[in-house]
Amino acid sequence: MKRTVIVGAGIAGLATALRLARDGWQPIVVERAPARRSGGYLVNLLGGGYAAAERLDLVPALAERALGLFTTVLVRADGRPKLTVPSVVAEAALGPRTMTVFRGDLEDTLYEAVRDRADLRFGTTVESADQDTDRVVVRLSDGTTEEAELLIGADGVHSATRTTLFGSGHRADLPYVVAAFPLRRPPEAVPASSATTFIGPGRTAAIVNLGPERSSAFFTYRCADPDRELERGPVPALRAAFGDLAGGVPEALRDLEADPANAYFDRVSQVDLPRWSTGRTVLLGDAAWCVSLFAGHGAALALAGADRLGTALERHGDDVRPALTEWETGLRAEVVKRQALARRGMYQYAPPSHLHVWLNEVTIRAITLPGIRDLVRRGIERQNR
Repeated sequence: MKRTVIVGAGIAGLATALRLARDGWQPIVVERAPARRSGGYLVNLLGGGYAAAERLDLVPALAERALGLFTTVLVRADGRPKLTVPSVVAEAALGPRTMTVFRGDLEDTLYEAVRDRADLRFGTTVESADQDTDRVVVRLSDGTTEEAELLIGADGVHSATRTTLFGSGHRADLPYVVAAFPLRRPPEAVPASSATTFIGPGRTAAIVNLGPERSSAFFTYRCADPDRELERGPVPALRAAFGDLAGGVPEALRDLEADPANAYFDRVSQVDLPRWSTGRTVLLGDAAWCVSLFAGHGAALALAGADRLGTALERHGDDVRPALTEWETGLRAEVVKRQALARRGMYQYAPPSHLHVWLNEVTIRAITLPGIRDLVRRGIERQNR
Protein backbone atom coordinates (compact mmCIF):
# COMPACT_ATOMS: atom_id res chain seq x y z
CA MET A 1 0.00 0.00 0.00
CA LYS A 2 1.36 3.42 -0.98
CA ARG A 3 1.79 5.93 1.83
CA THR A 4 1.62 9.71 1.95
CA VAL A 5 2.37 12.19 4.72
CA ILE A 6 0.05 15.21 4.57
CA VAL A 7 0.95 18.35 6.53
CA GLY A 8 -2.17 20.23 7.62
CA ALA A 9 -5.63 19.10 8.71
CA GLY A 10 -7.62 21.89 7.12
CA ILE A 11 -9.87 21.62 4.09
CA ALA A 12 -7.05 20.94 1.62
CA GLY A 13 -5.30 18.35 3.80
CA LEU A 14 -8.42 16.44 4.83
CA ALA A 15 -9.84 16.45 1.29
CA THR A 16 -6.55 15.12 -0.08
CA ALA A 17 -6.42 12.42 2.60
CA LEU A 18 -9.99 11.39 1.77
CA ARG A 19 -9.41 11.20 -1.97
CA LEU A 20 -6.14 9.27 -1.69
CA ALA A 21 -7.51 6.90 0.97
CA ARG A 22 -10.35 6.02 -1.39
CA ASP A 23 -7.73 5.27 -4.05
CA GLY A 24 -5.91 2.82 -1.80
CA TRP A 25 -3.26 5.09 -0.27
CA GLN A 26 -2.45 5.14 3.46
CA PRO A 27 -2.51 8.82 4.52
CA ILE A 28 -0.77 10.13 7.64
CA VAL A 29 -2.07 13.62 8.42
CA VAL A 30 -0.06 15.79 10.84
CA GLU A 31 -1.41 19.04 12.23
CA ARG A 32 0.45 21.63 14.29
CA ALA A 33 -2.65 22.67 16.27
CA PRO A 34 -3.40 20.54 19.34
CA ALA A 35 -7.04 20.05 18.34
CA ARG A 36 -9.42 20.73 15.50
CA ARG A 37 -10.60 24.28 14.97
CA SER A 38 -14.23 25.34 14.67
CA GLY A 39 -16.16 28.34 13.40
CA GLY A 40 -14.73 30.45 10.62
CA TYR A 41 -16.26 32.30 7.73
CA LEU A 42 -18.78 31.37 5.04
CA VAL A 43 -17.46 29.50 2.02
CA ASN A 44 -19.13 28.94 -1.33
CA LEU A 45 -18.77 25.63 -3.13
CA LEU A 46 -19.46 26.06 -6.81
CA GLY A 47 -17.98 25.05 -10.12
CA GLY A 48 -15.11 22.59 -9.75
CA GLY A 49 -15.41 22.72 -5.96
CA TYR A 50 -19.01 21.53 -6.01
CA ALA A 51 -18.16 18.81 -8.56
CA ALA A 52 -15.29 17.63 -6.33
CA ALA A 53 -17.62 17.53 -3.30
CA GLU A 54 -19.95 15.32 -5.34
CA ARG A 55 -17.17 12.93 -6.34
CA LEU A 56 -16.00 12.74 -2.71
CA ASP A 57 -19.59 11.93 -1.62
CA LEU A 58 -19.73 15.00 0.64
CA VAL A 59 -22.84 16.68 -0.75
CA PRO A 60 -25.49 14.78 1.30
CA ALA A 61 -23.77 15.58 4.61
CA LEU A 62 -23.03 19.17 3.58
CA ALA A 63 -26.62 19.70 2.47
CA GLU A 64 -27.71 19.17 6.08
CA ARG A 65 -25.49 22.09 7.14
CA ALA A 66 -26.01 24.31 4.10
CA LEU A 67 -26.99 27.86 4.97
CA GLY A 68 -29.05 28.46 1.87
CA LEU A 69 -29.47 31.80 0.16
CA PHE A 70 -30.43 34.96 1.98
CA THR A 71 -31.40 38.57 1.37
CA THR A 72 -28.58 41.12 1.53
CA VAL A 73 -29.27 44.69 2.63
CA LEU A 74 -26.68 47.37 1.96
CA VAL A 75 -26.80 49.87 4.82
CA ARG A 76 -25.48 53.28 5.72
CA ALA A 77 -23.13 53.85 8.64
CA ASP A 78 -26.10 54.49 10.94
CA GLY A 79 -27.71 51.18 9.99
CA ARG A 80 -30.43 52.58 7.72
CA PRO A 81 -30.98 50.48 4.58
CA LYS A 82 -30.23 51.94 1.17
CA LEU A 83 -30.41 48.92 -1.17
CA THR A 84 -31.91 45.43 -0.85
CA VAL A 85 -30.69 42.48 -2.91
CA PRO A 86 -33.28 39.65 -2.67
CA SER A 87 -32.07 36.07 -2.31
CA VAL A 88 -33.54 35.23 -5.73
CA VAL A 89 -30.85 37.41 -7.28
CA ALA A 90 -28.10 35.24 -5.81
CA GLU A 91 -30.05 32.12 -6.75
CA ALA A 92 -30.36 33.23 -10.37
CA ALA A 93 -26.73 34.35 -10.54
CA LEU A 94 -25.12 31.29 -8.95
CA GLY A 95 -27.35 28.55 -10.30
CA PRO A 96 -28.43 25.28 -8.65
CA ARG A 97 -24.99 23.65 -8.31
CA THR A 98 -23.73 25.76 -5.44
CA MET A 99 -23.72 25.52 -1.67
CA THR A 100 -22.83 27.92 1.15
CA VAL A 101 -21.56 26.49 4.44
CA PHE A 102 -19.39 27.56 7.35
CA ARG A 103 -15.75 26.68 6.85
CA GLY A 104 -15.85 24.79 10.15
CA ASP A 105 -18.81 22.70 8.97
CA LEU A 106 -16.95 21.77 5.79
CA GLU A 107 -13.95 20.70 7.85
CA ASP A 108 -16.22 18.72 10.20
CA THR A 109 -17.76 16.89 7.25
CA LEU A 110 -14.36 16.07 5.79
CA TYR A 111 -13.06 14.92 9.17
CA GLU A 112 -15.99 12.57 9.75
CA ALA A 113 -15.52 11.13 6.25
CA VAL A 114 -11.78 10.48 6.66
CA ARG A 115 -11.22 9.88 10.38
CA ASP A 116 -11.38 6.07 10.03
CA ARG A 117 -9.34 6.02 6.80
CA ALA A 118 -6.28 8.04 7.85
CA ASP A 119 -3.78 8.30 10.70
CA LEU A 120 -4.55 11.76 12.12
CA ARG A 121 -1.98 13.26 14.49
CA PHE A 122 -2.65 16.63 16.14
CA GLY A 123 0.00 18.64 17.95
CA THR A 124 2.57 17.22 15.53
CA THR A 125 4.94 18.91 13.07
CA VAL A 126 7.52 17.86 10.50
CA GLU A 127 11.05 18.28 11.81
CA SER A 128 12.84 17.21 8.62
CA ALA A 129 12.22 15.50 5.29
CA ASP A 130 14.68 13.86 2.93
CA GLN A 131 13.74 12.44 -0.44
CA ASP A 132 15.30 10.43 -3.23
CA THR A 133 13.87 9.04 -6.46
CA ASP A 134 11.84 6.36 -4.66
CA ARG A 135 10.66 7.73 -1.32
CA VAL A 136 10.43 10.55 1.20
CA VAL A 137 11.68 10.02 4.76
CA VAL A 138 9.82 12.30 7.18
CA ARG A 139 10.86 12.80 10.80
CA LEU A 140 8.03 14.05 13.01
CA SER A 141 7.97 15.89 16.31
CA ASP A 142 6.24 12.93 17.99
CA GLY A 143 9.50 11.00 17.64
CA THR A 144 8.47 8.80 14.72
CA THR A 145 10.03 8.51 11.28
CA GLU A 146 7.74 7.74 8.35
CA GLU A 147 8.66 6.57 4.86
CA ALA A 148 6.24 7.53 2.13
CA GLU A 149 5.92 7.77 -1.63
CA LEU A 150 4.64 11.34 -1.36
CA LEU A 151 4.83 14.33 1.02
CA ILE A 152 2.01 16.87 0.65
CA GLY A 153 2.19 20.33 2.21
CA ALA A 154 -1.37 21.53 2.83
CA ASP A 155 -0.50 23.76 5.79
CA GLY A 156 -2.07 27.00 4.63
CA VAL A 157 -0.96 30.46 3.60
CA HIS A 158 1.73 30.56 6.32
CA SER A 159 3.04 27.14 5.21
CA ALA A 160 6.26 25.99 6.87
CA THR A 161 6.48 23.28 4.21
CA ARG A 162 6.56 25.93 1.47
CA THR A 163 9.32 27.86 3.25
CA THR A 164 11.38 24.68 3.69
CA LEU A 165 10.99 23.66 0.04
CA PHE A 166 11.15 26.96 -1.80
CA GLY A 167 12.35 29.52 0.74
CA SER A 168 10.58 32.71 1.81
CA GLY A 169 9.38 35.56 -0.37
CA HIS A 170 6.58 33.78 -2.22
CA ARG A 171 3.77 35.21 -0.11
CA ALA A 172 2.50 38.62 -1.18
CA ASP A 173 1.06 40.38 1.87
CA LEU A 174 -1.57 42.92 0.90
CA PRO A 175 -2.44 46.04 2.97
CA TYR A 176 -5.68 44.59 4.32
CA VAL A 177 -6.82 42.79 7.44
CA VAL A 178 -9.75 40.38 7.60
CA ALA A 179 -11.76 39.03 10.53
CA ALA A 180 -14.55 36.46 10.55
CA PHE A 181 -16.29 34.71 13.42
CA PRO A 182 -19.54 32.94 14.30
CA LEU A 183 -22.06 34.75 16.49
CA ARG A 184 -23.42 32.98 19.55
CA ARG A 185 -26.72 34.87 19.35
CA PRO A 186 -28.54 36.07 16.24
CA PRO A 187 -28.11 39.86 16.05
CA GLU A 188 -31.40 41.60 16.84
CA ALA A 189 -30.52 44.58 14.66
CA VAL A 190 -30.37 42.37 11.56
CA PRO A 191 -33.62 40.90 10.18
CA ALA A 192 -33.89 37.11 10.20
CA SER A 193 -32.68 35.24 7.09
CA SER A 194 -30.69 38.23 5.88
CA ALA A 195 -27.33 39.96 5.97
CA THR A 196 -26.66 43.64 6.46
CA THR A 197 -23.55 44.92 4.72
CA PHE A 198 -21.86 48.28 5.12
CA ILE A 199 -19.34 49.11 2.40
CA GLY A 200 -17.40 52.35 2.76
CA PRO A 201 -14.05 53.64 1.57
CA GLY A 202 -11.44 51.12 2.59
CA ARG A 203 -13.69 48.81 4.61
CA THR A 204 -16.61 46.35 4.69
CA ALA A 205 -18.67 45.01 7.60
CA ALA A 206 -21.20 42.22 7.01
CA ILE A 207 -23.45 40.72 9.70
CA VAL A 208 -25.42 37.58 8.78
CA ASN A 209 -28.49 36.52 10.79
CA LEU A 210 -29.58 32.99 9.88
CA GLY A 211 -30.69 32.01 13.36
CA PRO A 212 -28.97 30.33 16.36
CA GLU A 213 -25.65 28.62 15.54
CA ARG A 214 -25.96 29.91 11.96
CA SER A 215 -25.09 33.59 12.27
CA SER A 216 -21.73 35.21 11.62
CA ALA A 217 -19.78 38.41 11.10
CA PHE A 218 -17.21 39.39 8.49
CA PHE A 219 -14.96 42.47 8.55
CA THR A 220 -12.17 43.61 6.28
CA TYR A 221 -10.36 46.93 5.99
CA ARG A 222 -7.34 48.54 4.43
CA CYS A 223 -4.57 49.63 6.78
CA ALA A 224 -1.02 50.90 6.55
CA ASP A 225 0.48 48.33 8.92
CA PRO A 226 -1.36 44.98 9.09
CA ASP A 227 1.27 43.54 11.44
CA ARG A 228 0.48 46.22 14.00
CA GLU A 229 -3.23 45.45 13.70
CA LEU A 230 -2.58 41.77 14.36
CA GLU A 231 -0.47 42.63 17.41
CA ARG A 232 -3.34 44.68 18.81
CA GLY A 233 -5.69 41.73 18.53
CA PRO A 234 -9.16 41.47 16.95
CA VAL A 235 -11.19 43.29 19.60
CA PRO A 236 -9.28 46.61 19.81
CA ALA A 237 -8.41 46.55 16.11
CA LEU A 238 -12.01 46.07 14.95
CA ARG A 239 -13.38 48.55 17.49
CA ALA A 240 -10.99 51.18 16.16
CA ALA A 241 -11.86 50.42 12.53
CA PHE A 242 -15.64 49.88 12.87
CA GLY A 243 -16.69 51.36 16.20
CA ASP A 244 -18.56 54.20 14.49
CA LEU A 245 -21.01 51.88 12.73
CA ALA A 246 -24.54 51.03 13.90
CA GLY A 247 -26.84 48.21 12.81
CA GLY A 248 -25.61 44.80 13.91
CA VAL A 249 -21.95 45.82 14.21
CA PRO A 250 -22.01 46.77 17.93
CA GLU A 251 -23.72 43.45 18.77
CA ALA A 252 -21.14 41.52 16.77
CA LEU A 253 -18.22 43.30 18.45
CA ARG A 254 -19.68 42.60 21.90
CA ASP A 255 -20.04 38.95 20.91
CA LEU A 256 -16.41 38.92 19.78
CA GLU A 257 -15.25 40.50 23.03
CA ALA A 258 -16.71 37.55 24.95
CA ASP A 259 -14.67 35.03 22.95
CA PRO A 260 -11.91 36.66 20.84
CA ALA A 261 -10.07 33.35 20.39
CA ASN A 262 -12.94 32.11 18.20
CA ALA A 263 -12.20 34.67 15.49
CA TYR A 264 -10.24 34.19 12.31
CA PHE A 265 -8.08 37.31 12.25
CA ASP A 266 -5.26 37.71 9.76
CA ARG A 267 -3.80 39.86 7.04
CA VAL A 268 -4.87 39.28 3.44
CA SER A 269 -2.23 37.49 1.37
CA GLN A 270 -1.70 35.68 -1.89
CA VAL A 271 0.91 33.02 -2.71
CA ASP A 272 2.72 33.02 -6.04
CA LEU A 273 5.04 30.11 -6.78
CA PRO A 274 6.68 29.22 -10.11
CA ARG A 275 6.00 25.54 -9.38
CA TRP A 276 4.13 23.60 -6.72
CA SER A 277 6.25 20.46 -6.49
CA THR A 278 9.79 19.23 -6.31
CA GLY A 279 10.59 15.55 -6.55
CA ARG A 280 8.12 13.62 -4.39
CA THR A 281 6.97 16.66 -2.42
CA VAL A 282 4.05 18.86 -3.46
CA LEU A 283 2.11 21.82 -2.08
CA LEU A 284 -1.69 22.04 -2.29
CA GLY A 285 -4.36 24.56 -1.34
CA ASP A 286 -3.41 27.91 0.20
CA ALA A 287 0.13 26.66 0.80
CA ALA A 288 0.62 26.55 -2.97
CA TRP A 289 -1.68 29.18 -4.45
CA CYS A 290 -3.61 31.18 -1.83
CA VAL A 291 -5.96 33.37 -3.88
CA SER A 292 -7.09 35.34 -0.76
CA LEU A 293 -10.55 35.79 0.70
CA PHE A 294 -11.27 38.48 -1.89
CA ALA A 295 -11.49 35.73 -4.53
CA GLY A 296 -14.11 33.71 -2.66
CA HIS A 297 -12.95 30.38 -4.14
CA GLY A 298 -10.35 29.14 -1.65
CA ALA A 299 -12.37 26.19 -0.34
CA ALA A 300 -13.61 25.23 -3.81
CA LEU A 301 -10.06 25.27 -5.19
CA ALA A 302 -8.82 23.19 -2.25
CA LEU A 303 -11.44 20.49 -2.92
CA ALA A 304 -10.88 20.58 -6.67
CA GLY A 305 -7.11 20.47 -6.23
CA ALA A 306 -7.30 17.45 -3.93
CA ASP A 307 -9.67 15.60 -6.25
CA ARG A 308 -7.63 16.33 -9.39
CA LEU A 309 -4.42 15.28 -7.64
CA GLY A 310 -5.99 11.92 -6.90
CA THR A 311 -7.03 11.57 -10.53
CA ALA A 312 -3.53 12.35 -11.80
CA LEU A 313 -1.87 9.93 -9.35
CA GLU A 314 -4.35 7.23 -10.26
CA ARG A 315 -3.65 7.69 -13.96
CA HIS A 316 0.15 7.51 -13.58
CA GLY A 317 0.34 4.72 -10.99
CA ASP A 318 3.78 4.61 -9.34
CA ASP A 319 5.19 7.36 -11.55
CA VAL A 320 4.64 10.27 -9.15
CA ARG A 321 6.57 13.05 -10.84
CA PRO A 322 4.70 13.03 -14.19
CA ALA A 323 1.46 12.90 -12.20
CA LEU A 324 2.40 16.06 -10.30
CA THR A 325 3.38 17.83 -13.50
CA GLU A 326 0.11 16.92 -15.21
CA TRP A 327 -1.91 17.96 -12.16
CA GLU A 328 -0.26 21.38 -11.92
CA THR A 329 -0.56 22.04 -15.64
CA GLY A 330 -4.28 21.38 -15.52
CA LEU A 331 -4.93 23.55 -12.45
CA ARG A 332 -2.63 26.53 -12.76
CA ALA A 333 -4.71 28.51 -15.27
CA GLU A 334 -7.70 28.38 -12.92
CA VAL A 335 -5.58 29.59 -10.00
CA VAL A 336 -4.10 32.47 -12.00
CA LYS A 337 -7.59 33.55 -13.04
CA ARG A 338 -8.87 33.49 -9.45
CA GLN A 339 -5.91 35.48 -8.19
CA ALA A 340 -6.56 38.15 -10.79
CA LEU A 341 -10.24 38.27 -9.83
CA ALA A 342 -9.21 38.65 -6.19
CA ARG A 343 -7.10 41.69 -6.97
CA ARG A 344 -10.10 43.26 -8.66
CA GLY A 345 -12.20 42.21 -5.67
CA MET A 346 -10.27 44.59 -3.46
CA TYR A 347 -12.26 47.40 -5.05
CA GLN A 348 -15.46 45.69 -3.92
CA TYR A 349 -14.49 44.86 -0.33
CA ALA A 350 -12.36 47.94 0.33
CA PRO A 351 -13.18 50.55 -2.33
CA PRO A 352 -10.57 53.33 -2.32
CA SER A 353 -13.02 56.27 -2.46
CA HIS A 354 -16.66 57.33 -2.15
CA LEU A 355 -16.80 57.35 -5.95
CA HIS A 356 -15.84 53.67 -6.04
CA VAL A 357 -18.47 52.92 -3.40
CA TRP A 358 -21.10 54.62 -5.56
CA LEU A 359 -19.97 52.78 -8.71
CA ASN A 360 -20.20 49.46 -6.88
CA GLU A 361 -23.74 50.27 -5.80
CA VAL A 362 -24.71 51.16 -9.37
CA THR A 363 -23.41 47.74 -10.46
CA ILE A 364 -25.35 45.96 -7.71
CA ARG A 365 -28.55 47.82 -8.61
CA ALA A 366 -28.10 46.77 -12.22
CA ILE A 367 -27.66 43.11 -11.24
CA THR A 368 -31.08 43.14 -9.56
CA LEU A 369 -32.70 43.80 -12.95
CA PRO A 370 -33.94 40.51 -14.51
CA GLY A 371 -32.19 40.90 -17.88
CA ILE A 372 -28.85 41.90 -16.38
CA ARG A 373 -29.23 39.15 -13.77
CA ASP A 374 -29.35 36.52 -16.52
CA LEU A 375 -26.22 37.95 -18.15
CA VAL A 376 -24.38 37.80 -14.82
CA ARG A 377 -25.51 34.20 -14.28
CA ARG A 378 -24.19 33.14 -17.67
CA GLY A 379 -20.91 34.95 -17.00
CA ILE A 380 -20.48 33.15 -13.67
CA GLU A 381 -21.29 29.84 -15.31
CA ARG A 382 -18.53 30.44 -17.88
CA GLN A 383 -16.05 31.33 -15.14
CA ASN A 384 -16.84 28.17 -13.17
CA ARG A 385 -16.56 25.66 -16.02
